[in-house]
Amino acid sequence: MDERRTTVFLTGFMGCGKSTVGGCLSRLLSLPFTDTDARIEREHKKSISEIFAQDGEAAFRRLETQVLSEIGGEKTGQVVSTGGGLPMRPENRRLMKKAGTVVFLRVRPETVYARLRGDTTRPLLQKEDPEAEILRLLSERNPRYEEAADLILDADEKTPRELAEEIAVRVLSGTPGRKEGKRGMKILVINGPNLNFLGIREKAVYGTRDYEYLLSMLKKKGEEAGCQIEVFQSNHEGAIIDRIQEAYFDGTDGIVINPGAYTHYSYAIHDALASVQLPKVEIHISDITAREEFRKVSVTAPACDRQIYGHGLEGYLEAVDAILQKKS
Repeated sequence: MDERRTTVFLTGFMGCGKSTVGGCLSRLLSLPFTDTDARIEREHKKSISEIFAQDGEAAFRRLETQVLSEIGGEKTGQVVSTGGGLPMRPENRRLMKKAGTVVFLRVRPETVYARLRGDTTRPLLQKEDPEAEILRLLSERNPRYEEAADLILDADEKTPRELAEEIAVRVLSGTPGRKEGKRGMKILVINGPNLNFLGIREKAVYGTRDYEYLLSMLKKKGEEAGCQIEVFQSNHEGAIIDRIQEAYFDGTDGIVINPGAYTHYSYAIHDALASVQLPKVEIHISDITAREEFRKVSVTAPACDRQIYGHGLEGYLEAVDAILQKKS
């Protein structure tokens, strides 16, 4: 095997065990171990918390890209544990895939919370409600982790040694494999503001089933339909626009979007949808025609091929079917 291709990047959310698994894997493969966060701290003589506080998150993300560029130019293979937010940048995903094999250690939200409860060294978790922040970040990051990965392993129940051994076998065999769902059509589901609070907000209107239920429902739909369904959620208009634009380049075959309150006034999201020539379906859980006057108007629907509303969470499944039928 080419020594350059023995570089293995471990990605995943904070608390998934990347550093511990990476240490085991480096010994099994007889390769040096690099932790991108530790390398940044060492080279800049600051802790990650200090970089966030003094220079801002954007500056830290640029440092991550710089480290990946350096690793890609190094001649020897290595095992690399990456920061939780590193794969969010398209450039970082490209650099990792070019330099080696990318492994996503997937964990459930409850696992993360149990492992990191009380940890004050994680800047992004210093929130009033860390559980809600974990759920929000996972729903935002998991699609990017999956997109970059050559191999996905569930890390909730397995020991670091078991995970390292499985990765070593796959890498040494030269057949790491692809993740499930990387077949058939790719459908992007975009959820706008407050959708992550399903089951919490206005239960009489939106029901009691939570966001995790919606994610599991869509995952099952993808498995049954033989397609890849990626779900993206953000409470920020710019992030939604960025994701719509990214869909133009990443092989997305169709978009299902629930813009939330942006439905009624975001001409910027309308323009982003109109600029991407893909099948698009707008979905709303409640019957917007029977609610307040302002909710009856959608400025984003004209940029879509169809609008579905009032069918609860099952409306998402109808929207996926509409995309599949349009592309068949």
